[in-house]
Amino acid sequence: MPIYSGHPEKCPDRICKYNYCIVHLFMPYTNLPHFKKYPFVRLSVCLITGILLQWYLQFTIPVLVIFSCPIVFVLLLFILLSSTLKFSLQWLRGVCILLLFVAAGAFITYTRDIRHHPNWVGKYYRPGQNILLTIEEPLVEKANSYKALASINAIGQDTVWRKVNGKVILYFYKGKVKPALHYCSQIIINKALSPIKNSGNPGAFDYNQYCLFRGITYEEFLYPGEYASPANDNINPMQNALFNLRDATINVIQQNIPGAREQGVAEALLIGYRGNLDADLLQEYSNAGVVHIIAISGLHLAMIYGLLLFIFGLFPSNRLTGILKPVVILLVLWLAALLAGAMPSIIRAAIMFSFIIVGQALGRRTNIYNTLAASAFCMLVYNPFYLWDAGFILSYAAVISIALFYRPVRNWLFFKNKILEKIWEATAITIAVQILAIPIILFYFHQLANFFLVANFIAVPLSCAILYSGLALLCLSFIPFVTKWLGMAVGFMIQCLDSFIERVSHLPFAVWNDVYADGILTILLYGCIIAACIWLLRKSRKSLFASLLFLAAIIIYTSVNLMASSRQQKMIVYNIPHQTAVDVIQGNRCQFIGDSVLLQDGPLQKYDLTPSRIINRVNSQADTTFKNAENTCINIHNTRIFLLDNTFIIPETTNKIAVDVLILSKNPKLTIPALQNAFTFKQLVFDGSNQMGKIRRWKKDCDSLHLRFYSVPEQGAFVMDIN
Repeated sequence: MPIYSGHPEKCPDRICKYNYCIVHLFMPYTNLPHFKKYPFVRLSVCLITGILLQWYLQFTIPVLVIFSCPIVFVLLLFILLSSTLKFSLQWLRGVCILLLFVAAGAFITYTRDIRHHPNWVGKYYRPGQNILLTIEEPLVEKANSYKALASINAIGQDTVWRKVNGKVILYFYKGKVKPALHYCSQIIINKALSPIKNSGNPGAFDYNQYCLFRGITYEEFLYPGEYASPANDNINPMQNALFNLRDATINVIQQNIPGAREQGVAEALLIGYRGNLDADLLQEYSNAGVVHIIAISGLHLAMIYGLLLFIFGLFPSNRLTGILKPVVILLVLWLAALLAGAMPSIIRAAIMFSFIIVGQALGRRTNIYNTLAASAFCMLVYNPFYLWDAGFILSYAAVISIALFYRPVRNWLFFKNKILEKIWEATAITIAVQILAIPIILFYFHQLANFFLVANFIAVPLSCAILYSGLALLCLSFIPFVTKWLGMAVGFMIQCLDSFIERVSHLPFAVWNDVYADGILTILLYGCIIAACIWLLRKSRKSLFASLLFLAAIIIYTSVNLMASSRQQKMIVYNIPHQTAVDVIQGNRCQFIGDSVLLQDGPLQKYDLTPSRIINRVNSQADTTFKNAENTCINIHNTRIFLLDNTFIIPETTNKIAVDVLILSKNPKLTIPALQNAFTFKQLVFDGSNQMGKIRRWKKDCDSLHLRFYSVPEQGAFVMDIN
């Protein structure tokens, strides 16, 4: 008997109301609206809404319970309703289910926040207590130290220990002998832990939030003798096996591929290890728009997936192959993902491929949008803080962009020649990726590679050849003769790739730098892009009008910001440890006062100075009229600023120097009373080049003399608007 799926009162076979409910509960409707074909899209949107609400509003568990109880009550009440009422109120049930997922997102976010854990170390730790730690990774060599992440196992005094959880970043003194520590080593320290703090510089990366999302709340620098190593180790067998496999892989690469730079690229491309990657080379890849090649992501997993499909295609199709194929592919893909550090972008790809493989094995067709949403849903349930990860957002934007725009872009041109057709298909993918990725790139990185199309056209196929050759090198590492020639071939291909990327990155206008894009501008850009794409694909006049409206909003918003920045007058004293750095901003010009090392295009300028200059709409390469930080006095309108360092000598005169702001830098050997006798000032500022012990003494003197002061190392950058 055919199943009737219409209204129960009009059923010709008079199906009972109970059967009607069962049919509609477990079977799809005959005429589904278009959006109902993607259930995980709706669930993911609700989950993301709950995550965002919880993080920015910080609800407590009682509030979440009060919100959820009426929803659960309404859903339970549906069981008692008649079939007619269920049918007419099915929209209410749908709304309740979606609201329940909003509450679930909020609850998951609350429980994943390390500060809400009942045994979080921050609730019980007091300076002076012993701390038992476990090293969670092999030590990574830095310029002046060795860095490692450690988990906090317990705190206490003498033999009384309390079990706690939390994580801390440890820096070990880099002497002649490397610390005899490794993954799973346990150490005991008695040194007070330092909470992780942001620099407070305008526009700077929110390092505190970045660490908090990973459960890290403390950091500490340890010298020899400040820690003791118990005899026992706390080993995680699976993690230890992954680290051993990674070390073995790095050893094979370093023994067979010539050249340190080439080895660093091979390690990054094959297993995502960046410990030996040259920083200047990484910047060149970024400038050329191909950094995704050495930032292991879904592209690499797709290459491995394609290779596995090709290998299994060589075998005859039978029952054994049908069973082994999905199992082997899943194992290899997840092993590659875990070996690469389980970064959000590659985990997204692993989950998505897993859905595709399982669906094919069960004979089910998969929808790309629903599969993407399902992978995002699973990842956010596991860790809701992935939502703030740039790699997570960028990877989804790229894949959605390919799914939406690859075919329309590919249809722009038609080639009868198969080779030209394949070349154009690869080009179409590169163009399609950028459509939805560009706003995110501008928002996070404030730059755009202008020659990304040319660079990807050569770099992606070459990196594919390097990846396959590198995998062959690893698999055949037990055959010395083969690995020798394979290693030389991989090294040569990497040399060619590096040379090509270097040439592209140094072309004139290769990079559009210092692009200002905040949250509002990013939303407007997406509105303009989406409306324009709908117009081009469906020839909708309304979409064209909407696109023009968004474009007008972008122009107006940008113009207002530029006009406001052209009238700004401010001074910024940056928080950079052991360095003096002051920007005097007048309109769109910026004059720098500080140490010459900050004038170089290095990490200090990139991460501390450039973000501030971008959000203030000034050139990141500031004028250096006052670059020498030696007792400099600056007059801006009616404001006088004096930068005083350790070379200053109090003049022998009874006339005081009148200034508005007095900045102390480089540990001047002067007391606050002596300064008060030589200057009249409204504000004292202690910059990051001073020692903390000296700053603490200055603060006590200022408190006793009732003077206004500001400690940059403790309070963040000092920003003053000048009238």
